[in-house]
Amino acid sequence: MVSNNINHTFFLYLAHLIISIIDKFLYLSIKILLIYRSTIQLLRFHFSWLLMPVYWFALSFANEIYLPRAIVVFIILHLLVYPSSNGYNSYMDRDAGSIGGVKNPLQPTRQLFYTTVVIDVIAILLSFFISALFATCVLIYIIFSRMYSYRRVRLKQYPVLGYFTVIITQGALTFFMVYHGSELYLSNHVSWLGLLAAAFLIGGFYPVTQVYQHEADKKDNVTTISMIMGTKGTFVFCAVMYTVSLFILWLYYSARELYMLFIVLLIFFLPVVVYFMQWFLKVLKDENKADFKHTMQMNWLASTCTSLAFITIILLQKFG
Repeated sequence: MVSNNINHTFFLYLAHLIISIIDKFLYLSIKILLIYRSTIQLLRFHFSWLLMPVYWFALSFANEIYLPRAIVVFIILHLLVYPSSNGYNSYMDRDAGSIGGVKNPLQPTRQLFYTTVVIDVIAILLSFFISALFATCVLIYIIFSRMYSYRRVRLKQYPVLGYFTVIITQGALTFFMVYHGSELYLSNHVSWLGLLAAAFLIGGFYPVTQVYQHEADKKDNVTTISMIMGTKGTFVFCAVMYTVSLFILWLYYSARELYMLFIVLLIFFLPVVVYFMQWFLKVLKDENKADFKHTMQMNWLASTCTSLAFITIILLQKFG
């Protein structure tokens, strides 16, 4: 009789424990799923498309491309490093208004921070399969990306320093990483014209992404280079930077008598120039046209056309 009561009590306790575990598991699952949506959104994987031109640009400079490594480099940058940088920036900024690639951002959670840390570790470890130098460059990129957003350093609050941080890391450093990591013999002999052109291409792209965020940045005590130049001045500055980058590319292609490749580049850049000029004319009449919608349309068009230009150049070099 006593034995039966003990068994009955034990099974009741066990059943209660199982139900409690299932209840907590379901509760945590639902909670994680709710957080998961904001984390995925704020990693902004699609934003990697806007940074993709530098990858194809650097690849077009490589003498011999080792495809397996080139694919791994692409994955590390576009599926790990860039999204992690986006996520950390969103975690620090906690934007209430539109940000790059997201019109209505959700609020970040602690999960987003931990996710960026895990992604960074994976990116660095995976980078050692390319080379120790490549892994070091990835680490440098991550450090400066964090310093750009981290509240106690906050490089983005300094207009010139923040600007140079972006064009050097997303431009020149990324160009070097892609070239070195994708080149058959892991060459370090990178064209200085390529590094310079990559920096100027990002330099012409970046300020125009800030034109609709002046008020939000001001409230966050951040002074961007776009704020200093003003909306109209930003357009002029970006046009100058793109012109300089094209001149550098002309020097590179003409020195090698690759005139056809430069013409291909100009053909693909034409839609970007047309849209940019039309948008600028609208802004001259009404500065409210420097909004999220037009900025994103410009960014997507510029990134797509620029990527297609360098992909075409790569194909012409390899199979033309």
